[in-house]
Amino acid sequence: MMTNNDILRRIRYTFDYNDSQMIAIFGLADHKVTRAQVKEWLKKVEDTKSPECTDKNLAIFLNGLINDKRGKKEGIQPVPEEKLTNNIIFMKMKIALNLKALDVLEIMDLAGMKLSKHELSAFFRRPDHKHYKECKDQILRNFLKGMQLKYRPTP
Repeated sequence: MMTNNDILRRIRYTFDYNDSQMIAIFGLADHKVTRAQVKEWLKKVEDTKSPECTDKNLAIFLNGLINDKRGKKEGIQPVPEEKLTNNIIFMKMKIALNLKALDVLEIMDLAGMKLSKHELSAFFRRPDHKHYKECKDQILRNFLKGMQLKYRPTP
């Protein structure tokens, strides 16, 4: 089971963000967090005392990441979701990185997961669409792994 803390850790590692950059990304979504909060959310899994990063906080971070990577839109910022699904997380990452379907398939391929364009598009449909498909943890985990292989700065 992937947690929001796990997703936050993976994104931080992929883009080699330090605490200040993480705080700044939350700030880009008009939300203030402290260094202590960020440190708590990013603690290793073995550290069972670390507080859960809520869906809303992860949504705020992802909205900030979109603003960071694509530039902040004028006017009112998107309202962060109270409840996140893997589909929403996947979509926000796709938007932040300005990825087309072929880019996403390439990233999935880097992680050793083959998907068709049809399978992929099902994850980005509205939940009430007849071809909508729930994005399972394995798909999101492989996407995050592929992102790491593509974007992580090499020493």
